[in-house]
Amino acid sequence: MLGLVAAVLAGAVGTYGWADTKLNRDVDLDSYGDRPPRGKGTNYLIVGSDSRDGLSRGDLKDLHAGGGGGRRTDSMIVLHTGAHGTSMVSLPRDSWVTVPGHTNPATGKTSGPTGNKLNAAFSYGGPQLLTRTIEYNTGLRIDHYAEIGFAGFVNIVDAVGGVRMCLERGIKDKKSGADLKKGCQTLNGKQALAFVRQRHQEAEGDLGRTKNQQKFLSSLAHQAADPGTVLDPSEIYPTVDAGLDTLVVDKDTSLRDLTTLFRAVQSVSGGKGKQINVPVSGIGVPTSKGSVITWDRKQSRRLFDELRHDRPVTTPRERPRK
Repeated sequence: MLGLVAAVLAGAVGTYGWADTKLNRDVDLDSYGDRPPRGKGTNYLIVGSDSRDGLSRGDLKDLHAGGGGGRRTDSMIVLHTGAHGTSMVSLPRDSWVTVPGHTNPATGKTSGPTGNKLNAAFSYGGPQLLTRTIEYNTGLRIDHYAEIGFAGFVNIVDAVGGVRMCLERGIKDKKSGADLKKGCQTLNGKQALAFVRQRHQEAEGDLGRTKNQQKFLSSLAHQAADPGTVLDPSEIYPTVDAGLDTLVVDKDTSLRDLTTLFRAVQSVSGGKGKQINVPVSGIGVPTSKGSVITWDRKQSRRLFDELRHDRPVTTPRERPRK
């Protein structure tokens, strides 16, 4: 037994040192300056991007991931850990926000503060401008950033042997490629990507998608923490390597920080946390930038204030006003 424990520890330590050197620390959260003061607890920004890095033409076709030039994000979750547990707050990509003044790195053109969809900040200025925009509109200071692309997402799900999900209804969506039956089933990487991307079959559109993304992330953390995966050296390496290839983090994030993030998500899947959508007041609101989602000012301000001061989170009401 002692020999077995020693072997597992040696494998884990070896994996830790190797994986820490592979982290892609390209994001400087201080690049824009003028950031909110540090609050209590820790805030992570988890981003699922539409990066096609690591995918062949065949993969793009198989995953229904073709087209879509530029860089966008399909999911954004602020995960807060503190004295009162963990809260996962989804920010819909079509949220109407103020994008702070910035210089577009692709064109060199400088723009002043302007109203736009939250997703536009990521397209215009990548992780740095997205983080700055979220900080500007919430008052929260983002301590760590973690982003994963399509290839890493698919590889991680496949590496853990798929993720078990129970669906209340069947889902068939041509755009994302989702073709799932009602009931409990194990989703492989391709099926999982289609599930978290689809929104046209959701009555609440993008809000429904963000709820699905939170449920899936919690289930994935639970599956990845299974003893059969964590303690088996033959499973540790494929699982870690599968995600690191397209994982982007900020310059101050260590593997220990990612481990803390993982355990926080796992605690939510175990019922020790809250999964919340930012409170909204309108869906499909017409603007010069297309239809958007507007936040409920009073409720969202209270939510972000509770997170900033690490107080117990009050679950906001679900139904937005049309």
